[in-house]
Amino acid sequence: MTLDPLLAQIDPHGEIPPVDRWHPEQRGEMDLTIAADGRWLHEGEAIARPRLVRLLSTILRREPDGDHWLVTPAEMQRIRVEDRPFLIIDAEPDESGDWWLTTNVGDRVRLDEACRLSLSDTPGGESIPEVQVRFGLAARLGRNVYYRLVEQAETRAVGDGVFELGLTSHGAWQPLGRLHEGERPDDEFPCG
Repeated sequence: MTLDPLLAQIDPHGEIPPVDRWHPEQRGEMDLTIAADGRWLHEGEAIARPRLVRLLSTILRREPDGDHWLVTPAEMQRIRVEDRPFLIIDAEPDESGDWWLTTNVGDRVRLDEACRLSLSDTPGGESIPEVQVRFGLAARLGRNVYYRLVEQAETRAVGDGVFELGLTSHGAWQPLGRLHEGERPDDEFPCG
């Protein structure tokens, strides 16, 4: 399938449509893969236009069974996602000390009680923080962002010589990883 019929149904302004409320009968499968490194590949070729990737990301959702779909009012196309569909590429605190994260497709989320970092395993088995963004979709922390957050982090003892590394944002603890006595934070982040 080509992208043209699907793109014709999308708002070109890039606003997030209510894909969680759309349940079209017509379903199919598209040769589109979101690689673990954040690249979007259509029929094996990287999509080189960032605006097109952003546009497609606005109609993406994840179903409870784990499948990822591009959804319009008229159709749904299943795609493949190797790890998480988005990457966190920037993090910055605001004036009150709350942390805001930015994804590779332009979403911004504030870390708080409802939007928390959690540790999960990558396909390679490494435990790396992720955060929920929207419609069941999550973003994995990129290496540079992880290190920036580690520089601001504190540790809390959780028992038996194990410490949790993290930070507080909008009053909620945000875990970055676990350390055993004697380990350094950079020993815990194996992704590239």
